[in-house]
Amino acid sequence: MADILEKIVAYKKQEVERYKKELSQETLMKRVFDFNKGRTESMKSALIGSNTGIIAEFKRKSPSKGWINKEASPSIVPKSYQDYGAAALSILTDTHFFGGTGVNIRSARLSKVIIPILYKNFIVDEYQIYQARLTGASAILLIAACLTKEQCRDYIEKAHEIDLEVLLEMHTEEDTEYAELGPDMYGVNNRNLGTFETDVNNSLQLISRLPADGVKVSESGISDPTVVKQLRDCGYRGFLIGENFMKEPDPGLALASFIAQVQALNVQV
Repeated sequence: MADILEKIVAYKKQEVERYKKELSQETLMKRVFDFNKGRTESMKSALIGSNTGIIAEFKRKSPSKGWINKEASPSIVPKSYQDYGAAALSILTDTHFFGGTGVNIRSARLSKVIIPILYKNFIVDEYQIYQARLTGASAILLIAACLTKEQCRDYIEKAHEIDLEVLLEMHTEEDTEYAELGPDMYGVNNRNLGTFETDVNNSLQLISRLPADGVKVSESGISDPTVVKQLRDCGYRGFLIGENFMKEPDPGLALASFIAQVQALNVQV
């Protein structure tokens, strides 16, 4: 892990310990099991059956850019994404670095968002998996660079026990060794989590190291509809896009315009 990621992970571990003092894991687990009334929407199935493959992200801030769209409402933007054709949503729930919170997912659900939602955070403790389930999320993100392979295996099993799917994020060839753990979806992050620089070629370079029949997601740095076509042609079925939409005054309309451009390229979906 490089500098920025190390800083985030160190802070996240301290944050989780504070949460545990406020609400014990036993109490949190009880709330989850009381809340759990059946399976959530399958993000994997949504991507397989989607005519866009786009996972539209609600992200108001980033460590590298600062505030992207400080005034964006979680009660408006996610529903707009759904209305304009997103296959699924990703919602940042980290507060300190990304200006998010788990309440944003609840707000999206209350605004009648029914498509799958990815709980986007830096998960370093199983406590966070229970937090994710309580928000109404459909899936969690696990980042290979943040976890040992044993931790990742345990967290995948824990997520499945409480009806959450897993998007496993990889960035390097070394990370792709985690693919053997069999997550629901295989993500390749085009953003270096140490420097936060992006290069979409990373998805093209790593796809051969992922299971041919796996549902693969390219994450970050996608702003050109022709890149979606290129990635789809080589086997990706999900495209996580956030900043490209969130930097616009109306993120939902930005998504609609992007989808129209993709469709104009006669992308077969």
